[in-house]
Amino acid sequence: MSRTPFVAGNWKMHKTIAEAEAFVSGLLPLVGAVDDVQVGVCVPFPAIQAVVESTRGSAVQVYAQNVHWAEQGAYTGEVSIPMLDELEVAGVVIGHSERRQYFGETDADLSKKLPAILAAGLEPILCVGETEAQRDGGEMEQVLRGQVEEAIADVDAADLARITIAYEPIWAIGTGKVATPDQAQEACAFVRSLVAGRDAGAAEQVRIQYGGSVKPDNAAELLALPDVDGALVGGAALEPQSFAGIVEGARA
Repeated sequence: MSRTPFVAGNWKMHKTIAEAEAFVSGLLPLVGAVDDVQVGVCVPFPAIQAVVESTRGSAVQVYAQNVHWAEQGAYTGEVSIPMLDELEVAGVVIGHSERRQYFGETDADLSKKLPAILAAGLEPILCVGETEAQRDGGEMEQVLRGQVEEAIADVDAADLARITIAYEPIWAIGTGKVATPDQAQEACAFVRSLVAGRDAGAAEQVRIQYGGSVKPDNAAELLALPDVDGALVGGAALEPQSFAGIVEGARA
């Protein structure tokens, strides 16, 4: 089955509103009319509205970097799905390793967030991945199985194909280390097999991104792998030409 590649840039805690608008003005001439790759930017909350307006009418979609599962309530500092929906975002990244490591996000949390995001009509990017110690200890499959299976446990089979899963080996995020093509393919194929455990048809449709020190010079090789359907890009997504180079790699 042909799956449209999906390249998303995760800005993390970077870019003021002015910086975000300047980035968009530099990016749109490069990828604003691309129609064979889905392009997204994952924007800090304060800049979301400005970036939604700046990208309106282009091919670039805007994603948030986190969300709470409740529609409202006493959750100081959190942002709800209706709040994001009102801003016209396309979707939201959940489960990033930094959210797990620094802010205590758990697989149980994600199992609540995923169905709520999907029910609102937004598109989730679910991040999964193992640490270097877990990989060295032969625990990669065990870790991924726990992360994927618990997160999707309460998702209706009909909605599974709407989830994008980003496989991000934690040892490759921001380190300059990159999974070899064999490592990336093995892990992404395993993730797809976990979705197939719920629904074989959805597994053929679900898109699996690779993330971890993706750059313009390695993007084409990684994104050509059979079970890699795009990239979730960190540092290389902070500069328009670099990010556009990765989008171009997905078109190869």
